[in-house]
Amino acid sequence: MPETKTLPVLPLRDIVVFPDMVAPLFVGRDKSVRALEMVEENENEIMLVAQKDASVDEPGENDVYTVGTVATILQLLKLPDGTVKVLVEGRGRAALTQLHDRGDYFEADLEVADPAETSDEDIEALVRAVVEQFEHYVKLNRKIPPESVSTISQTSEPGRLADAVASQLSVKLADKQELLELTDPRERLEKVFALMEGEMGMLQMERKIKNRVKRQMEKTQREYYLNEQMKAIQRELGEQGEGGERDEISELEEKLAEKKLPEEARTKVDAEIKKLRQMSPMSAESTVVRNYLDWIVSLPWGERKEIEIDLDKAQKQLDDDHYGLEKVKERIIEYLAVQKRTEQLRGPILCLVGPPGVGKTSLGRSIAEATGRDFVRVSLGGVRDEAEIRGHRRTYIGSMPGRVIQSMKKASSGNPFFLLDEVDKMGMDFRGDPASALLEVLDPEQNANFNDHYLELDYDLSDVMFVTTANSLNMPQPLLDRMEIIRIAGYTEDEKLEIAKRHLLPKIRENHGLKEDEWMVTDGAIIDLVRYYTREAGVRNLEREIARLARKSVREIAQDEAVNAVTITPENLSDYAGVRKFRYGLADETDQIGAVTGLAWTETGGDLLPVEAVSMPGRGAMKVTGNLRDVMKESIQAASSLVRSRAVTLGIKPTVFNTTDIHVHVPEGATPKDGPSAGIAMTTAIVSLLTGNPVSREVAMTGEVTLRGRVLPIGGLKEKLLAALRGGIRTVLIPQDNEKDLVDIPDNVKNELSIVPVSDINEVFARALTRPLKPISWSEEDEAALHASLAGRTGEGSGADGDVIRTN
Repeated sequence: MPETKTLPVLPLRDIVVFPDMVAPLFVGRDKSVRALEMVEENENEIMLVAQKDASVDEPGENDVYTVGTVATILQLLKLPDGTVKVLVEGRGRAALTQLHDRGDYFEADLEVADPAETSDEDIEALVRAVVEQFEHYVKLNRKIPPESVSTISQTSEPGRLADAVASQLSVKLADKQELLELTDPRERLEKVFALMEGEMGMLQMERKIKNRVKRQMEKTQREYYLNEQMKAIQRELGEQGEGGERDEISELEEKLAEKKLPEEARTKVDAEIKKLRQMSPMSAESTVVRNYLDWIVSLPWGERKEIEIDLDKAQKQLDDDHYGLEKVKERIIEYLAVQKRTEQLRGPILCLVGPPGVGKTSLGRSIAEATGRDFVRVSLGGVRDEAEIRGHRRTYIGSMPGRVIQSMKKASSGNPFFLLDEVDKMGMDFRGDPASALLEVLDPEQNANFNDHYLELDYDLSDVMFVTTANSLNMPQPLLDRMEIIRIAGYTEDEKLEIAKRHLLPKIRENHGLKEDEWMVTDGAIIDLVRYYTREAGVRNLEREIARLARKSVREIAQDEAVNAVTITPENLSDYAGVRKFRYGLADETDQIGAVTGLAWTETGGDLLPVEAVSMPGRGAMKVTGNLRDVMKESIQAASSLVRSRAVTLGIKPTVFNTTDIHVHVPEGATPKDGPSAGIAMTTAIVSLLTGNPVSREVAMTGEVTLRGRVLPIGGLKEKLLAALRGGIRTVLIPQDNEKDLVDIPDNVKNELSIVPVSDINEVFARALTRPLKPISWSEEDEAALHASLAGRTGEGSGADGDVIRTN
């Protein structure tokens, strides 16, 4: 039968005491100190149990393990700080049957386990294996004293051997507690053997890692030593020989000495070189400093290129490279003339705004050639990180300067021509706003001291000529304020013909290996390409279509020996270009009721905006479709209210609005549309629908309408007129306040179009509708009958109110 006892309990943190194990303990908790004081009454014995969680200061019955060790106190010493140092020796295992909280200490009822010993051949072999494994373990684990091996080897009892080895292992508390709870010596030995196997694997891995690190450090030290010796030898040869090779740092110093560095930069560079000399060449920091100095050396500090502005040469260069764009060229020449006069670059930054394919980027290249500056193009499309402009700080791995400083390195001169392309395509996110970082670059008052995060020095950009390009003015207002906007609208049909003949055809002939007498495209064929195969403001798609003709012509000449030359005319154009993609001319072959041609501005130029309206029996609802945004929906509401308010004078019975639903649709439905400039088109469509008066198919219109019928000015007039010309329109109605903008419209556009300024909606009706509007008679009796009808319908609970426009 197991022996029962009642002993004071000492909870232990982070340690398990095994039988026959001597261990020093430091006791500081009040209950634990009191338990030690009660030991004298219990024959110097105490129960040691491990806590499950060492962070618990006041453990309860559920916070300690149920199996512990009965120990004898060998020595007890009270320290000045109130803690107690005690030396204990484990006697045997015991299980807690009941834990009692006596208030100032814990006491427990125990069952002391009898030591179970077995002896057979299997256990003898297991004992030998454990002892041999422990000897290997001690060789790997330097924390265990070597004399413990002799102590272990002299222990023959399996149970005592397992406890002795377990007390020496560096394993988790839970594993040691599991060993303590095992009563069978064979199981304990097997568990100890398995734990030693795992620990030895970890120790061997640690040793391999330490050896590898040590070898690497020795290799680094050896390389450093040899490098220092090599430098010393090179210095001796450089001082005593005639053509000795100098070290890299000296070469770097000589290159920096030749640079015209500002005082601040010179001080910074000297400090960096001094730091570099004191570093190991193999260190990571040495590479960072060296890269920094390489960037300083590669920049053109004060190295200005001689610039001679010849206005006649610049004008000729622009005329040779670009056909048309007279206003744009005039502004660029004025800009250069001021620079020549003042001999400085102070002035606004030019921003070329226009649809794709009109020559914004090539204009910038022409300006650079005309002024003799080095041309640098920086594409800002899709840039979302401020560090792309200002650079990364040197604390980051792989850091480098921003695009401005990188481009200055490419330019190799201090006064290049910078073309900042697609400046409206920049975004912003959590990494910052690059548009805000660009403000300092584009401000002539600030860019003389542009500070890049990588350089940490002020770099002078005041001699750089900046020109930006954009497709729209969708940019932050502070950025717009720093630039002078030069709008480049689309090309007319005649201009595209000349551009194709002067630039596109020679370029495509050269690219496809064709001679002028082998391949010809007539003017009529080019005009048909413009009308039926492209619909754009620029000439990019036109170039693709002409290249397509060239490819088919080359194939025909190569495969058919009888063909020596190809001439493309309007008659055979479809054989090379394929089926026509677009319809040129009027949208409708006949005058239509409720169908009006409006004009719209887009980022790719102008376009025709058809507006359709139909009516059906109903209760006066207004339905609008076509992916319309809020401003355009409000424009339709204003048009409807205007028509209702003037119904009698327009020849519309007011009763129609209570018995008819109107549906206004703006094709194409997949394209979002917004803006108020289609107001007069919406109004005309509704009036045409309700009066049965067709709209002339030759008329297009643009303008915002008010509730009083006034026609307000709009934007993008040039693009809209070009779109009307491309669409075969003959008459265009524009707001009278936009008449002043006709000065900027090319003469051939004004000659081919009948442009009619209007100030009131009645003028629009007179020009757009095929028949004049006739007022109807409407008496007070009719008005009273209408109100009575409306009141009756309201009483029926129909919920239809003719004065409300519903927008679905």
